[in-house]
Formats: sequence, C-alpha cells, structure tokens
Amino acid sequence: MAARYGGDDRTEKRSRVCGGRAGLIPLEEKFDAATSGKWGILGWLYNQGATPLIVIDSFSQASSDLVDIQASVLFQALRCEKRYLRIQDDELKGNTSSVDVSTPVNLNGLIDVCKALLKRTVCRVDVETGKSVPDVNRGTNEEELVRFASMLSQERKARFQKKGITTVTQ
Repeated sequence: MAARYGGDDRTEKRSRVCGGRAGLIPLEEKFDAATSGKWGILGWLYNQGATPLIVIDSFSQASSDLVDIQASVLFQALRCEKRYLRIQDDELKGNTSSVDVSTPVNLNGLIDVCKALLKRTVCRVDVETGKSVPDVNRGTNEEELVRFASMLSQERKARFQKKGITTVTQ
C-alpha cells in the first residue's frame, strides 16, 4: 500500500510524526443565517469588531482540520498508525484557547491543561466526523510520548552505529 503513495516498503519504517496543537477554538454558533445573510463583504471581514475575523477564522480552522485528517488517513493507509501521535485539546475555553495571551496566569493554566492531556488516552481523528476519538489500541499520551522518545533514541543510536560512531553523546 505504501507504493500507492509514491513510497516503498521502507516508508512506514522511516515515517514518524509527533505533533501537538493548543489554541483550538471550539466550534461556536456565533451568528445565525438571518444575521450573516445581511452582511456585505466588509461584514464578513469585520462584523462590528467581532474577533477573530470570520473568514480568516474559517480558513484557519479548515486548514488545520485538513492537516489532521490527511495525516491520519496517510498513516492508516501505510498501516503505521503508532508512528503518528497528535496531542491536542479540543475543549479549551477563554484565554487558554488564545495564542495571544501570555500572562503568567494563562501560561500556568496551559501547564495544567498539558499535564491533564498527558493523562488522557491517545486520540485519533475519525475521518467521517473530523473529531478526535479515543484510540482503544493505545495507552495514555504520556505512555505514547515515552514510547515515541524511546523509538527515536534507538533509531539515532542505530544511525551512529552505522556510521561507525561508538560514543553517543546526549
């Protein structure tokens, strides 16, 4: 199946992706059809100071969703789902969902969010709905990060051995 994507049998052995995302704004019903139907071009861009800008927000969310879905589908097709790890929280609220608020209070709140994320079960993207769903075949995010780091460390050592370098420094 890897050949279908232009790779070879080694593709799944070489591919690894570990990603995270914070600041995902939950889908909200901010406007109804009757209101938005009256907007002109400037209304869609500005709408009396509403932020984030509606058009930009929509494109940003769609772009992010496409990356999630495409990466998930690719790793499933290559039968190497365990080599793809995406950690994110789709339920951030208030300042924790903003990339613009870097106050000590907000940053400490994000630390708490991250600690809680480590304890959650690994999720995968359901390609039918686009939503994150628990992956029952994997452990917690923390366990998967440890496994991922171990895998990368072993591969690094193997590359050094192949080059004839016996001392591996941290």
